[in-house]
Amino acid sequence: MTFDPRHRSKAITEGPARAPARAMLHGIGFSPEDLKKPIIGIANTWTEVMPCNFHLRKLAEWVKAGVRAAGGTPMEFNTIAVSDGVIMGTEGMKASLISREVIADSIELVGRGHLFDAVICLVGCDKTLPGAAMALLRLDVPGLVLYGGSIAPGRFEGRDVTIQDVFEAVGAHAAGKMSAEALAELEAAACPGAGACGAQFTANTMALTLEFLGMSPVGYATILAEDPRKEAASRAAGALAVRLLNEGVFPRQLITPKSFENAIASVATTGGSTNAVLHLLALAQ
Repeated sequence: MTFDPRHRSKAITEGPARAPARAMLHGIGFSPEDLKKPIIGIANTWTEVMPCNFHLRKLAEWVKAGVRAAGGTPMEFNTIAVSDGVIMGTEGMKASLISREVIADSIELVGRGHLFDAVICLVGCDKTLPGAAMALLRLDVPGLVLYGGSIAPGRFEGRDVTIQDVFEAVGAHAAGKMSAEALAELEAAACPGAGACGAQFTANTMALTLEFLGMSPVGYATILAEDPRKEAASRAAGALAVRLLNEGVFPRQLITPKSFENAIASVATTGGSTNAVLHLLALAQ
């Protein structure tokens, strides 16, 4: 039996009784031809409260172009993100792990409500990765989790630096080993643009882990956020999601005990974040 790529969306877009739904979608630019194609939900965790997810609007445009080129119709929607790096050491950090559940729940709710045939999740900061992966597994529709990528290093006193150097510099300043002026100079240089924290913290760890699990294209996570290669890779990823849909490949077919073993090995081998334990357990449930 041939798999129908419009296995879910046709309940919303097909037949005379669905004319009101189509009319509303026409009002925001979707043509009759668009609505005859598989509908691919694009879950975007864009926000301007951190560099990790700041570039995801641009990423979404490339991914959507890839979806269209492969014969699908993308529909973008949004969810929240909370930055561990910005809020650490404050009352706000209590929101961090809870945000994972809100991200997972919100993507799942929109996916179920609008009956997307496939879902592509665009992620950046720590909890957005497992949150999106949890949602995709709950929905069990074809799709991918695409990582925005790591930030490029900054330059300070002739060497590459990252946000980790700033954290260490805070201690050096407190110990009287760094001047306030030098700390301010490092602060201004460490994060030169968009992208997630440039070390093997939770975001980079989980991005690699999702590749090993089979939820993200191999090699995509290691392309830096503002690397010119990200555009072609994102367009290809959009097309890949449509191919997975056309072939009827579902996330739960890919997520196996062996893939979890591979993911765990990737964390250990790369010296990844111990937060991976929390997130892999959540994905396995």
